[in-house]
Amino acid sequence: MTSTDPLAPRLPSPLHEVRDDRFERHRLRLLLKRDDLIHPELVGNKWRKLVPNIAAAQDRPLLTFGGAYSNHLRATAAAGRLLGLPTTGVVRGQELAGRPLNPSLARCAADGMRLHFVDRPTYRRKTEPETLAAILRAAGAEGAYVVPEGGSNAEAVRGCRALGVELDGRADVVAVACGTGGTLAGLAAGLADGRRALGIPVLKGGFLEADVQALQERAFGGRTGTWSLDDRFHCGGYARTTAELDAFAQDFEHRHGLPVERLYVAKLLYGLVALADEGAFARGTTIAAVVTGRPFPEPPAAGPAA
Repeated sequence: MTSTDPLAPRLPSPLHEVRDDRFERHRLRLLLKRDDLIHPELVGNKWRKLVPNIAAAQDRPLLTFGGAYSNHLRATAAAGRLLGLPTTGVVRGQELAGRPLNPSLARCAADGMRLHFVDRPTYRRKTEPETLAAILRAAGAEGAYVVPEGGSNAEAVRGCRALGVELDGRADVVAVACGTGGTLAGLAAGLADGRRALGIPVLKGGFLEADVQALQERAFGGRTGTWSLDDRFHCGGYARTTAELDAFAQDFEHRHGLPVERLYVAKLLYGLVALADEGAFARGTTIAAVVTGRPFPEPPAAGPAA
């Protein structure tokens, strides 16, 4: 990409060591891989996953999927505004239609994204060819390039491989929060032999291992790299939090001066502290935590109606 490209990234993203007694007492080093600084609006893994899909779209309009608080929808809408591409967001939950937009969806609309609400049973079948075709017709987006929920497909996974390559020789364990699993799938493939990737799912259900493996099979032909998941730190599921998690995030912000995004990054860091206390990492291990996002700037208070 040229320097005039509105999606031009800052790569490799910075890698910072933080001094934290919760790791140091176990003789562990904690590094923060600041993917949140890649681009001001396509933050972190959203840039790594979206840009390969935008290239594959070849200037076609984009249609993608997400829940009412989806960071992926917000990043796609921002990319559309920056590039002058029409975007459509298919939002889970027909009951949301007609209500005032929440701040996340208001930001999407402000960036020019057309929002199309579907009921939850239809949303669950969105990958079925007939259902997808019906959604495209109803949304007036026939001919659009379809980006899957969370942006995770073979193009995105291959794009995220560079994350592992950037960390070559810098860390023994690289940890990342997981939604759809695409970042973990690519990251693990890019790591050198002897290094491992750890995924912390932010959704409950225990289904993600099969999804990550399937993504690697589509992108690389088979399971690649050394990776595992620990699904104990979702705090009730996506967009769910607890008072304990919020207190932890506020404390981390106070200690290190880093705004902590709550849906993904807080759960990742909380999980790593718990794992360190459990003795899950050998003494002398260097852990890199991938900061995949930051709190988005909020839109104006008066957002457009759904």
